[in-house]
This record gives sequence, structure tokens and C-alpha cells, in this order.
Amino acid sequence: MIAEVIINRTAKKLNRTFDYNIPCELDGIIFVGSKVLVPFGKTGKLEEAFVVGLKEATQYTKTIKDIAKLEEQLTNEQIELAKWMANRYFCNISDCIQLMLTPGTKSKNKEKRIQDKIIYSVFIGKKIEDIEFDIAIGKIKSEKQKKIINFVKENEGATISEIEMFTDCSRAIVNTLIKKGYLEVIEEKIERNPLKDKNVEQIKEREKSQKLILTNEQESAYKKIEKKIEECQYKTFLLHGVTGSGKTEIYLQLINKVIEKQKAAILLVPEISLTPQMLDRFIARFGKEIIAVLHSKLSIGERHDEWQRIREGKAKIIIGARSAIFAPIKQIGIIIIDEEHDSSYKSESNPRYDTKEIATQIAKQNQCPLLLGSATPDIRTYYNATKENPEIECLTLTKRANKSSLPIVQVVDLKQELASGNHSMLSRQLFHAIEENLKEKRQTILFLNRRGYSTFIICRNCGYTIKCKNCNITMTYHSYEKKLKCHYCGYEEKIVTICPECHSDKIRYFGGGTQKLEQEIHKQFPSAKTIRMDIDTVTKKNSHEEILEQFRKENIDILIGTQMVVKGHHFPNVTLVGVITADTSLNMDDYRSNERTFQILTQVARTSRKRKFTRKSNYTKL
Repeated sequence: MIAEVIINRTAKKLNRTFDYNIPCELDGIIFVGSKVLVPFGKTGKLEEAFVVGLKEATQYTKTIKDIAKLEEQLTNEQIELAKWMANRYFCNISDCIQLMLTPGTKSKNKEKRIQDKIIYSVFIGKKIEDIEFDIAIGKIKSEKQKKIINFVKENEGATISEIEMFTDCSRAIVNTLIKKGYLEVIEEKIERNPLKDKNVEQIKEREKSQKLILTNEQESAYKKIEKKIEECQYKTFLLHGVTGSGKTEIYLQLINKVIEKQKAAILLVPEISLTPQMLDRFIARFGKEIIAVLHSKLSIGERHDEWQRIREGKAKIIIGARSAIFAPIKQIGIIIIDEEHDSSYKSESNPRYDTKEIATQIAKQNQCPLLLGSATPDIRTYYNATKENPEIECLTLTKRANKSSLPIVQVVDLKQELASGNHSMLSRQLFHAIEENLKEKRQTILFLNRRGYSTFIICRNCGYTIKCKNCNITMTYHSYEKKLKCHYCGYEEKIVTICPECHSDKIRYFGGGTQKLEQEIHKQFPSAKTIRMDIDTVTKKNSHEEILEQFRKENIDILIGTQMVVKGHHFPNVTLVGVITADTSLNMDDYRSNERTFQILTQVARTSRKRKFTRKSNYTKL
């Protein structure tokens, strides 16, 4: 049997297949999708490759080489998807296959690969009666040995490090007892589970864990999607509902239906900051044993173990960002893409792909429905759902699930504020609204879609602007780090006090970001407790979840942040959201800037679903 393989290299000249012979010892265990090692080139150096086809004979007349080793197995469907992606996005098949490999195993250097986490636990190796008899006749005389045996017996096993810590005995004594057979070492695999610290009972108390009664609109939408689940048919639906219309409850009940049919579900969310909230809703309903989470803030070891749990069928609900679409699920019952309009569903790194297109292909392979949910759908999705012969079925939710009204929106013209002498980042109306909110012990969110302190630095003498050496984009001043940063490539440099062009000291900082807004809030409301949430403050693992949890517990009066603070969060005590310079995004170098501005401002309105909610916007008149 001959295997057609793709060598795992990025060079375009290698984006073709090579024939290798399958040796007898690997016959029957190598299939399409196998990750193998093959001798390649004149030197015969072992290279990583992927089997993309099998055939009985080769057209080459020369003797072909044997496959050296089998490493990992992908499914035939994954290989077909990789071929489709390579053709659709003009990239190498090997690059597409890399997306589907177990995290931590992509390095060609085996020593750098993530492996299963193994610990060695020590247990009693003989019957307790026999050990006690040996102690009685003086065969075990050492007090430290007796101490170790008692510790292991009382704790029903322990690691060597735990024995050393709690008995104050050396490892040599433990090894002596192991050699004599009194203790034995057992190898145990430990799962690095990102949900291990989640307290299910506390989450159930906070979240609504019981199945809710659907409204007439929700029930109608649910029935249409449920029919496709029952019939195992592919169909794309757009769930277009106003903010707070109960789309998540429909997701929960559809996934429950899928689990009853012994299948799995994928739920994609655009922002990592949304993942903790969505997780809590699902943990409250389904528990955490059947849920797997995948996103970039997990450690590589956690992603590795979550991937293995999914492959083994232990996880039935997969929640994560766009990379979760490639999870190795055997039987998919439904794919849900929440906030489908979000631009983060498009990958900007190689290979570049559109997650919605990938989800469509996977849904067709598995003959299951694909559900796109949004209050502000992508204009192309909406067109395809409303045209004369629609490719997508549109399911509309026009009312909020709790029958509350939409928030009041007030638009403030900052030109008039400036004319009246107000040079603050806050309009007078917004200032008084925050002041009133603080008195009533209510929470406030301030949204400014620019991070940093000043957005550009200019010399008032010659007009020279400080720009990134790599991107030619204006640098942003970050006051806390006292650095200038490029928000595109990450380039950093020290603050500038002398103009590099004319050597003048008339360097001025203009524009405002979240850091500047935070400083101004501290000046105008010194007693208010504030917290900031942007890319600069969520660099550590779980920091985004910690910030949101801290705010949710109502210890914080004002949350300041970029887009991640206004996307789909539910904070019952938030009754005011201020949008600072809301028209800024209209001037972005994007032909869809009008659409994206509309989407983000509409999403702001869902941050609180209370009837008393009002939103004040510092909005320049258009």
C-alpha cells in the first residue's frame, strides 16, 4: 500500500504530495489523516508529514522510501476540510492541518512537545497486618520509617514531595521502604482542567440553572431548529433578536436536545471576556464534567488536555473562541456562533480563514444545523437571510424575554460642550448622571474604544508626528508604563521629550484613551472605586475573569474599558453606560466602519437589562 503525504513545510514548492511505502508493521494502522515521520531528501532526514491519500501502486519507477513512524491520527473529514481550506484560502494544506492537531504537539522537536501530566503517588505495598507484624518484631525499627508508613496509610496515598513536606523525612527513606516492598509507586495521569476551580453550587445559586419557559417567539425559533436536529439535516439559521431577547436560553435548550441524542455541540463566542459568563450559564445548567473550554488564555497544557477529553468523547459541550471550531468531535449535533457579526471570527494570521465558512463546511459534513446569533447581524448574513431566495432562514425575536423596554439613549453634541467651556472628556449630562448613580449605589460602565493615554504625539514647532518604525502608524502614549506603543505590531520605545526632526522641546500629547479617562474619573470622582479593562490589564491568565467577577460583586462603582466591557455582559446593578466620543470608529480606515459603529453601539445597550437603565453618550453630532 502506498501513502500520499504532504510534507509539513511552509515552502510553496512543497505544497504537493509525495509517495511513500507503508511498511508491514504499520499496515492497517495508517489511514488518511495520519501524522507520520518520513525520510526526506538526499540526506534522508526525518520530516513530519500528513497522509492525505492511499493507493495500491505508485507511478514512480524508482524505489520509494518507507514511512518511518506513525505519530497522530486525524479523521478523513479533517483532511477533506484541510483540502477545502487550502483551495478556498490559497494556502498550504499542511498549514490547515496544523490547526487540527492536538495543541502542544506541533513542534518537530519532541523534547519541546507537551505531554500528558504524570505524577507518581506512593501507596501501601503490603497488607497492613503484615506491616504491623514487622513493626512488632522489630523488622522496622526506624521511627521515621514508621512515621512515613502511618502518613501514607492515613492519607490513602501521597506524592513523595508531600511525604517529605509533612513528615520531615528524606526521599532516601521513602526509597528504602519502596525497595523493601512496604510502599509502592503508581503512575497517575493528571488532567489540567481549566474548570477545576469552578464551584458548581455557587454558580447555580448565582445563575438561573432551571430550564425557563420560552416565549412564543422563542418557542417558534426553537421548534424550527429542533426539527433539523431530529432529522439530522444541515440548515443555516440566523437568530436575529433584540438585545436581551433570550437567545442564550434557546442555545441552552437546543444543546440539551443534542445531548439527549448522544451528540456534541460547539458554541463559539467572539471575545475571551465573554467565555467566563457563558461558561457559568452552561455549568449551572449542565455541570462542568461534560464541558470543555478552548481559548488562547489557557496554558498550552490545559489546551492539550481539553483536546484529549474532546477526542475521547468525555466533553459534549465545547465552548470557545474561533479555534474551537477545529476540535476533534466525532458526532456534532449543532454548531452555534454567538455574536456572528464580530470581526474576530476572521483569522488574521496564516492560514487566514473565516470561521463561519469553516463552520458551514463542518455542519454539512455532519448533517447538523448551524445557528448564527446576533442582535446586529453581519450585513452579508442579513442579506442572505432576507433576499428573495434566502440561503439562510431568518428567525426573528422582536421582544425582550423579561418584557422590559429598551434603554433610553441620549446624544450629546461635544461641540456645544466645548463652546460652553467644558474641555473635559465627560459631558455635563454624563457627569451629573454618574454623580447621581454613585449616590444611589448603582454601577456605571464607561466605554472608550481606545486604549492608552494619548493617541498621538506631535511637535508643535515643525509638525513632526511620532510614528512606528515598522508600521508608519502613530504611536500611543501609555502613562503607567511611561512608554510609546504601536497597537499594530507591538513595537515600543521610550517617551519623547525632544523632537527628532527639529530638536524642539515643544512636544505635545493629544487624544485620549482608557488610561486618560481613568485618570480623569479619579479627579472628578475621587471617592468612587474604579477598575479598567482593556488589553493592557488582561495580560495575565484569568485576569479578564477576575476583573468581571470583581465588578459583578458590586465592590466597584465604575468600570472603564474598551469593547470587551460591553459585549453581552449581564450586570444587574448597572443602570448607566457612557460612551465616550462614540463617533470615533466612523473615521476608521475600514469601508464597513458605519456598520461596525452601529453594531458596537447597539451592543452597548445590552450591558444591563433593567427597566431603569439609561445610557448617556458623549456623541459628536454627525
